[in-house]
Amino acid sequence: MKTEPLETAGALSGWTTRRWLRVGVATTLVVLMALGSVGGWAMWRTSRITSELVDRRSPALIDAMRVEEALVNQETGIRGYGLSGRQDFLQPYAQGVADEKGAIRRLRPLVQDDAQARADLAKVEKLADTWQERVARPVSAGSAADAVRLASQRAGEGKAAFDSLRRAMARQQEHLQNERAAATGELRRAMSLRNWTFTVIAVVIVLVASLVFEGLRRGVTDPLSRLGSAAREVAQGRFDRSLQGTGPADLRRLASDVESMRRRLVEELQFSEAARGLLDEQAEELKRSNTELEQFAYVASHDLQEPLRKVSSFTQLLQRRYGGRLDEKADQYIAFAVDGANRMQVLINDLLAFSRVGRVHNDYQSVDLEAVLSRTLDNLSVAVEETGAVITRDALPTVVGDTTQLGMLWQNLLSNSLKFRGPDLPPHIRISAVQAGDFWEFAVSDNGIGIAPEFQEKVFALFQRLHTKDAYPGTGIGLAMCKKVVEFHGGTIKIDPDHTQGTRIVFTLPAAGTESAALERKTQP
Repeated sequence: MKTEPLETAGALSGWTTRRWLRVGVATTLVVLMALGSVGGWAMWRTSRITSELVDRRSPALIDAMRVEEALVNQETGIRGYGLSGRQDFLQPYAQGVADEKGAIRRLRPLVQDDAQARADLAKVEKLADTWQERVARPVSAGSAADAVRLASQRAGEGKAAFDSLRRAMARQQEHLQNERAAATGELRRAMSLRNWTFTVIAVVIVLVASLVFEGLRRGVTDPLSRLGSAAREVAQGRFDRSLQGTGPADLRRLASDVESMRRRLVEELQFSEAARGLLDEQAEELKRSNTELEQFAYVASHDLQEPLRKVSSFTQLLQRRYGGRLDEKADQYIAFAVDGANRMQVLINDLLAFSRVGRVHNDYQSVDLEAVLSRTLDNLSVAVEETGAVITRDALPTVVGDTTQLGMLWQNLLSNSLKFRGPDLPPHIRISAVQAGDFWEFAVSDNGIGIAPEFQEKVFALFQRLHTKDAYPGTGIGLAMCKKVVEFHGGTIKIDPDHTQGTRIVFTLPAAGTESAALERKTQP
C-alpha cells in the first residue's frame, strides 16, 4: 500500500516539461471552456432581454405616443376648421392622418405577440375610426360654411368620442409603460446575475492562474534559473562564455540551442557593426538631402522674384497702355495675365517666408507676447476697423522663442479669423492663455464660418484651400506656416473639435525658463 505513492511520484518525476505543460494547458482549457460557457449564457440572456427592451418595448411605447400626437393634431385641425372655416387648418389634420397611419403600421408588428397590447391597439383604432367617421371626415370634406355648421352640430358628440379615444390611448400607453418597466427590471436582474457570474469567473481565473504560476515555478523556472544566469552573462557581453545545460533532457537540449544561438550572435554582431556604419552614412546623407531641399526651396522662391517682377510689370504696363484700345477678349486676357502674375507673386512671397522659418530667423530669447500681439494688432488695425471686429484677450506671458517667427504666428492666426468671418456678422475673436506645466497653452477662438471635422487635419498642410480664391483670397500656406513655427519652438498646434461656433485653434509654447527644447532646436543646422 505504501509503495503506490512512491510509484506515482516516480512516474510524475519522469514527465518532461512539455508533458507538464500539456496537462496544465489541457486542464486550464477545460476550466476556461466551462467558465466561458457560463459567461456566454449570462451574456446571451442579458442581450436577449436588452433586445426585447430596445427593439420592441421602447419602440412600441414611442409609436403609441406618436399615434396619440397624430390624433391630437387631427382633432386640433378639425376644430380650427370647424370654428373658422379656414382651409389652412386642414394641413395639420392631413399631416396627422398620414402620421397616424405610419405609426400604427410600425406599432402593429411590435405588439403582435402581446394579447393585451393588441387589444389596446384594436380599441384605439376602433374609437379613432368612430371619431373620424362621425366628425373628422364630414367636417374636412365640407365647404367652409358646411364645416362650421356641421362642427357646431356635432361638437358634443365629437368631444365625447375624442375623450373616449384619449382614455383608450392613455390605457394603452400605461400598459406599454408597465411592460417596459417590467422588462427594465428583468434586465437589471439579468445584469446583476451577469456581473456576479463574471466576478466568480474572475476569481476562478485568478485561482487557476495562481496554480499555473506555482506549477511553472516549481517545475520549470527553478531548473531554468541556472541556465538563465549563464545566459545573462552572455547578454552582458561575455560572448566567449559557453553554456552547459543541466536537468531534464529537454532543458539540456534548450541549453544546446542557446549555445548555438550564442555562436550565431557572435557572427551577427560582426555583421551588424558593419551595417550600423552603413546606416549612419545613409542617415547623414538623408539629413544633408533635407537641408539641400530646404535650401533649394528658398533659392528657387528667391530667384523667381526677378523674372516674375518683370512679367508683372510688363503685363500691368500693357493693361495701362492698351486697356480699352483692343477688343474685349484682349482686355480679358491681359487682366488674366495681371491677376496670375500678382497671385504668383503672393505665392512666392509666402513660400519664401515659409522656407525662412528656422533658417533666417532663429534668435531664441525671452519674448513678451503682449508686445508681439500689440504690434500684430497695429499691423491689422485697418482690417479690424473695416470688419468691425471685437477682440478680447487674456494677459499674455513671456515665452522662449524667436520674436519674428512668433509675430508671423499671431499675424496668420488673426488674419484668418478676420478673413473667414461669417456673412453679415462682425468677427468676435477671443485670445486665451493657460499655463500647463512647462508650457503655455494658447487658444484663438472666433465666430467665423468654421472648419468641417474632416478638414481639421488637412488645413495644416501646404496649399490646402477649402474655398475658391474668388470666395476667400489666399495661397493656403498660412496655417502650414503656423504649424512649422509652433513645432520649431517645440510646441503643438491643433483645431479644437469640440468648438462648433466658428473655429478654435489651440497651440502650445515653452514657458520662460524651460529652454531645453528651444536650445536643442536652435543648435540644429
